[in-house]
Amino acid sequence: MIERRPTRQIMIGNVPVGGDAPIAVQSMCSSDTRDIDATMAQINALEQAGCEIVRIAVPTKESAEAFGEIRKQTTIPLVADIHFDYRMALMSIEKGADKIRINPGNIINADGMRAVHLAVDAAKERGIPIRVGVNAGSIEHELLEKYGYPTPEAACESAVNHVHLLEDMGFNDIAVSVKFSDVPRMVEAYRLLSQRIDYPLHLGVTEAGASMPAYIKSAMGIGALLAEGIGDTIRVSLTTADKTDEVTAGFEILKALEIRSKGPMLTACPSCGRAQVDLPALALQVSEALKSVTKEVKVAVMGCAVNGPGEAADSDIAVVGGRGVGMLYIRGKPARRVPESQVIAALLEEIEAWQPESVN
Repeated sequence: MIERRPTRQIMIGNVPVGGDAPIAVQSMCSSDTRDIDATMAQINALEQAGCEIVRIAVPTKESAEAFGEIRKQTTIPLVADIHFDYRMALMSIEKGADKIRINPGNIINADGMRAVHLAVDAAKERGIPIRVGVNAGSIEHELLEKYGYPTPEAACESAVNHVHLLEDMGFNDIAVSVKFSDVPRMVEAYRLLSQRIDYPLHLGVTEAGASMPAYIKSAMGIGALLAEGIGDTIRVSLTTADKTDEVTAGFEILKALEIRSKGPMLTACPSCGRAQVDLPALALQVSEALKSVTKEVKVAVMGCAVNGPGEAADSDIAVVGGRGVGMLYIRGKPARRVPESQVIAALLEEIEAWQPESVN
């Protein structure tokens, strides 16, 4: 079992983050916030996919006004993403934001220390948290001069300085992130930060990219830290038209580490010359069929009689392919043999009937 780093707990709407709360999965809308219908369509899709917290960009007065209308149409916790203009933070808080994400240094550079005070006072009055967000592109000039370039140490020091700034204002309802677009610096920055503060940490590899490399970078960075017990909420940042991909990837990372389960967990052997079935095709069919399954069940797809039965014993339900047939195993024991054409239907029937064993 992974022993999580102790942290304070904050509430983002009705979602607890930190402490002993489950690690929450977040995403961010890519739509223009002023397009309320498009933004709501993304939010609804994200929520249906299991997303627990949604961030929305609020760069202008018009987008802040739209934020208020969006707030009326959904109950999912909404985070207002603010970078430079403290007035957008004030408007978002007034419109019902459940959290604001700011970089205090950016606001100070734009409007001075008083602007940060106003934003913090508004969040304190409304009882909502602030995420201090630092990334490689927002580290203060003096820290860049000190460290030479955006190092993990520079990002960590920037974040800690901002946390202390909020604490000096009497504000402690804080989450923190220190994101990089490369895995080594991202991991090291969070490791350093976890040693210096006990606030909940939001994990992510920023600007991870598209397709396979982005999934791998995010899984490596987020997964490495979670395996060390670091991290309280995550976002997989993907350049994708379908933002639900971020949610799916986030839960897959948590499932792989056996931190959280959401829906079925699928394992499949990689296939070899012993396989007597088109295993890639069978595994893909099973994967597609499981998209409609919400039950938490371990499913395995194996391709031969050499390793299949033994490896299937670690799953709840397994399919071992053969010459035109499939053998279904339940908790490692043979259950029934069906023609290959009926394997998917039989598997779904077994999943429907499956119940976890009671623990005395």
